[in-house]
Amino acid sequence: MIRITEALVAEHSVFCVVFDQIERALPALKTVEQVTTMARLVEGLLTHHGKSEQDLAYVALDHVLANKGEIDRLYEDHREQDERLQAVRKAETAAEARRLLMAAMTHSREHFRYEEENVFPLIERTLQRETLVRLGDVWREKRAA
Repeated sequence: MIRITEALVAEHSVFCVVFDQIERALPALKTVEQVTTMARLVEGLLTHHGKSEQDLAYVALDHVLANKGEIDRLYEDHREQDERLQAVRKAETAAEARRLLMAAMTHSREHFRYEEENVFPLIERTLQRETLVRLGDVWREKRAA
């Protein structure tokens, strides 16, 4: 029985390992297409993860954070990340594509850190343990499907 917050933090950890591997490989990538392939990999991982966060975790905070505008920041961070990864595909040179992909991964790491330090503790304080576990179960079921 894993709480939704634990599941999302675990995914963050895995993504950071993937980012580390991509960062090591980037200097050897010589074409925009090669870098774009890596960006699509990152985009695929983050799109599914972001949907899980928004559908299972953020929705629980909508009422708590709505008046503070903080929930808007979380959704905007996800939109911005999508745009950053899409920009890689529009790069004209491999160097530009590498720079854009590095910036997108850096942005993701910062977003993960913000969630882990601020958002997930708030979710833990706001929701009962049983609810957190049930959301974790839903997350696991969606992953298995």
